[in-house]
Amino acid sequence: MKHDPALNPSALRQRAAAHRAMALAALRADSSLSVRLKRYNAAMARALEGGAL
Repeated sequence: MKHDPALNPSALRQRAAAHRAMALAALRADSSLSVRLKRYNAAMARALEGGAL
């Protein structure tokens, strides 16, 4: 039986950490506040989807 690597808890934590890093980068980007906030919220939503914090 082959296991899906996406179901690996370690991989989920790494993916969530990557999305949190992208969210923080979105806040520091050189764009308007509303655009930065939208990007941050979208990245954090993806990070939370994995259920790993």
